[in-house]
Amino acid sequence: MKKAMTATRTKTREKAVRLFHALSDDTRVRILEQLRDGEQCVCDLTEAFNTGQSRLSFHLRVLKDAGLVIDRPEGRWIYYSISQDAIVELEHLIAWLKESRFASSKPAEPCA
Repeated sequence: MKKAMTATRTKTREKAVRLFHALSDDTRVRILEQLRDGEQCVCDLTEAFNTGQSRLSFHLRVLKDAGLVIDRPEGRWIYYSISQDAIVELEHLIAWLKESRFASSKPAEPCA
């Protein structure tokens, strides 16, 4: 039982690292803001950010690897949207952090 709990904690921590890493960059957060209104073609994102496609593709890959965005190829273009499953995962992660003893207002025990 304890081994299963440790594995679950490790998996949660690994997922948190990927999500927070993806969210730690201003460009990636701006991409998510851009996608709030729905799916967008990479060509439109490139124009909106006034940047090269390779730079934007790097950030989209980080977001995709974290599970925050999903892509849909159509012809020669790729369309991106926010993963609703990832939003639910973020909500669960925040709830998990809120439940932790670190989020409580109880002061630490004094050092001996």
